[in-house]
Amino acid sequence: MSEVARNELPVVVIGAGPVGLAAAAHLLERGLEPLVLEAGPAAGSAVASWGHVRLFSPWRYDVDPAARRLLAPTGWTEPDPDELPTGAELVEGYLRPLAATDALADRLRTGTRVLAVTRDGADKTRSLGRTRRGYRLRTVDAAGRVSDVLARAVIDASGTFSTPNPVGAGGLAATGEAESAHVVTGPLPDVLGVDRDRFAGRHTLVVGMGHSAANTLLSLVELAETTPGTTITWAIRGGSPRRLFGGGTDDELPARGLLGTRLRDAVDAGRLRLLTRVSIERLVPGADGAQVLGTVKDEPLSLDVHAVVNATGFRPDLDMLREVRLDVDPVVEAPRALAPLIDPNEHSCGTVPPHGEAVLAHPDDEFYVVGMKSYGRAPTFLLATGYEQVRSIAAALAGDRAAADAVELALPATGVCSSDLALGNETAEADDAAPAGSCCGTAPQVVTLGVRPTAAEPV
Repeated sequence: MSEVARNELPVVVIGAGPVGLAAAAHLLERGLEPLVLEAGPAAGSAVASWGHVRLFSPWRYDVDPAARRLLAPTGWTEPDPDELPTGAELVEGYLRPLAATDALADRLRTGTRVLAVTRDGADKTRSLGRTRRGYRLRTVDAAGRVSDVLARAVIDASGTFSTPNPVGAGGLAATGEAESAHVVTGPLPDVLGVDRDRFAGRHTLVVGMGHSAANTLLSLVELAETTPGTTITWAIRGGSPRRLFGGGTDDELPARGLLGTRLRDAVDAGRLRLLTRVSIERLVPGADGAQVLGTVKDEPLSLDVHAVVNATGFRPDLDMLREVRLDVDPVVEAPRALAPLIDPNEHSCGTVPPHGEAVLAHPDDEFYVVGMKSYGRAPTFLLATGYEQVRSIAAALAGDRAAADAVELALPATGVCSSDLALGNETAEADDAAPAGSCCGTAPQVVTLGVRPTAAEPV
């Protein structure tokens, strides 16, 4: 394939979530042709699955600037900038209208799952003429039909929501975890809504120490106030939950700070049972729950529960990228240049130095992993980061190196950093001592060259 022929192909964006659609909007502004492939039945399908959850950033920070410019001529009315939307409101008030614009509607294929990505006509081992080749994506539609799509470049914004970590220790599923699928839920069940009967008057074990775990725990606490017999056990692998409790009033996103404060108050009041340094080794399924076996502080653990909420975080699906030449950090599975900025062994806050296309580049040219998936197993991704990533990448693909390198990023401080507390992270073993590095020193490095949105994270 000649360079001219390659450049006539579209830039394929995998995933029609907030970052994927933002990528398409930025590509269009740069005069490039995007094609967005979405596995779900509609744009924002992953967000819709936790639609009952309220974000902790207001609308003013939840809309990408290029997407806003694309929506403006359609008569779209931007929601109150100071309101906190739910996931469902984000989808219905922003993502679906964006996907329906004339510019994007014909460039979006829903119900199309990407199975694999490769260089067209060359496996990973072939080097000769590699940079002249575009990409071939193997896809399957909702009817099971397999077909290939050719691309000039690929932006993988497929996220990690479909590939959760297991509840078992050491990154492996606990023995019996697969057989206990009827007991284990995802990280954000609708405890006070459609899933209420599953938890009301029953014993639930929540495993994990991120914002998803906090949301579910607080919903269970609220349920327990009105439904006798509702009991809650919270298990974390680390030695302290203080990272999740956060910076309180020092957090620049007040709703995020309040989330940790409310959870700390619930623990202090004894409204839920907290177990630290837990290792889950086995699940024994039963007709109405499961027995959870393992250790807690090196002592035997045995719990009989009706439900297990797996809020241990996510990992990227790298199997679909086996034939792409990637440069991935061996610890967090993020691009190697990005990993030191986000490694939870070094950082516990949501602040990250500015980074764009140059940091996200891989050995195969014009292939990028963005959004939550770019963070691999690291837990601190903020939506603002993804918006800036795709702005920089679109500029680079259009040949505007200066704009690609002029990274613009201003993230809100959490009011807490790893030098103040034990890591307590579900993606790494926590120690009582703080790690050698600290995100506290990153604040002066956050250079704001323009006004960029902050986070879009569930409360």
